[in-house]
Amino acid sequence: MKEHIIQLLEQTVTILKEQQIIPADAQPRIAVDRTRDKAHGDLATNLAMMMAKPAKKNPRELAQLIIDNLPESDLVSRTEIAGPGFINIFLNQNWLAQQIDIALEDENLSVQKTTTPDNVVVDLSSPNLAKEMHVGHLRSSIIGDSVARTLELLGHNVIRQNHVGDWGTQFGMLLAYMEEKRAENAEISMQLSDLEVFYRAAKGRFDESEDFAIRAREMVVMLQSGDEDCNKLWQEFNDVSLAHCHDIYKRLNVKLTREDVRGESFYNNDLHNIVSELEAQALLTESNGAKCVFLDEFKNKDGDPLPVIIQKNGGGFLYATTDLAAMRFRQQKLNANRIMYFVDQRQALHFQQVFSVVQKAGFVKPETSLEHLGFGTMNGEDGRPFKTRSGGTVKLVDLLTEAEERAYTLVKAKNPTLTEEELKHIARVVGISSVKYADLSKNRSSDYIFNFDSMLSFEGNTAPYLLYACTRVGSIFNKVDAETVAKLATAKVQLNEDKEQELAGKLIQFNEIVHQVAKRATPNTLCTYLFELAGVFSSFYEACPILSTEDEAIKLSRLKLAQLTAKTLKQGLDLLGIETLERM
Repeated sequence: MKEHIIQLLEQTVTILKEQQIIPADAQPRIAVDRTRDKAHGDLATNLAMMMAKPAKKNPRELAQLIIDNLPESDLVSRTEIAGPGFINIFLNQNWLAQQIDIALEDENLSVQKTTTPDNVVVDLSSPNLAKEMHVGHLRSSIIGDSVARTLELLGHNVIRQNHVGDWGTQFGMLLAYMEEKRAENAEISMQLSDLEVFYRAAKGRFDESEDFAIRAREMVVMLQSGDEDCNKLWQEFNDVSLAHCHDIYKRLNVKLTREDVRGESFYNNDLHNIVSELEAQALLTESNGAKCVFLDEFKNKDGDPLPVIIQKNGGGFLYATTDLAAMRFRQQKLNANRIMYFVDQRQALHFQQVFSVVQKAGFVKPETSLEHLGFGTMNGEDGRPFKTRSGGTVKLVDLLTEAEERAYTLVKAKNPTLTEEELKHIARVVGISSVKYADLSKNRSSDYIFNFDSMLSFEGNTAPYLLYACTRVGSIFNKVDAETVAKLATAKVQLNEDKEQELAGKLIQFNEIVHQVAKRATPNTLCTYLFELAGVFSSFYEACPILSTEDEAIKLSRLKLAQLTAKTLKQGLDLLGIETLERM
């Protein structure tokens, strides 16, 4: 809708340039905004005020010229000039009604698919397999998943990549401890049932025993050299660790599989090639025994270029080296033209640097989009990163379990007659959805305060509110007979009342919102839209009786508005990876 109005205004600017009213070299960035007061139209633009000076016209005079030259469109019923030169645009309600009918007939609810699909690599989650997933992995997993779902809906080819930490010196320590436990005839799978305990025990042995530390370092070399027994132990550890991760993904309804895992180990054999190619291009400089790329665009407080260390003194590699190899693989083997990294905002400098290196080295094409979509931290009530009461890291599995338990207590208090099976199902959906929605509804780049009470509330912009809104709209159709439902296919939408028009206008914004999420990687935009849609429907429901109205044409029209609302809420929540309920 907004895009169509912008196209009309762009055509108008071209016409006014031909008439030499607007300078030929003018390149206005046309903005169209929704009005807060429908008395001032549905949309408004400040184009006349923006171009008045270069056109050497009074803003209101230029506004009139824009209106006079605006191409005809079924979308626009009329325009008017307001204030110092705003142009208010009123939409044609017949056109609006037609869009509701069209959306209901389309399985994608009139969300326009791209005609030029991209190969998009989405890098998300990326836990360290040395430990269980903690709350710090939540945002990367669910924000990345939501954006990936949205891109797929629009027709893009999405390739999920779970860049797990499965390599490095800490694995020598873990493998040496596994070797010790096996020598004691201990059941390894039982030992690994709590990865945190296993890791702390291995670290304790590493710190207290020099012989153990030597053995751990030997196993790193053996692992990197391809030793069969060592690699067998390493694979066993990875299998158990990944099983923990995928249990979490299933619980969170995050679309990540074992096939999406491509860890640091995958790129190990290519790291020496990365060094050789950077050397061949004269991009490497030796500094204190380390091989570095110095970037003039990144300087320290003294004005000296900051190094990107590619290989340490002694031959070891760093995250930057692996990231360079991964980017090259994603470009050359996966043929990506957009690579999106959902990684903590605190890694911003790291990604700026490796993006610069990979482009200077020609490992990716100039037109390939490299995007670090950073996010803030989940904080406790004290404003600091969320911790346990003892100050330890909160396991993600424990957080989700507590959310389900709290939801169970809440749902049981409201619905004491439900069966235990129903209570557990509703509690699971409400609990998990509440954690996810509380996160996804926040600005991606901002920190936020984690609070169970607010996220489980049935009031405000929360998952329980939206889940209830879905069931409320759906319950209308439980009271409608099959004959009436059959008539909906041929019934036409009528928008006679203000609240009907307001709901229709909000419903057809869905396409625009979905495209915004895909472009900017901002699921909170979709959350805000769904919350507003639920509120607009509530106002419509109160002002416009549906089942009690005696006029069948109006009843069918309002049922169609309710039907599209239900489908839009469900589709929107699905893009967030949130399940819906038949009843609450």
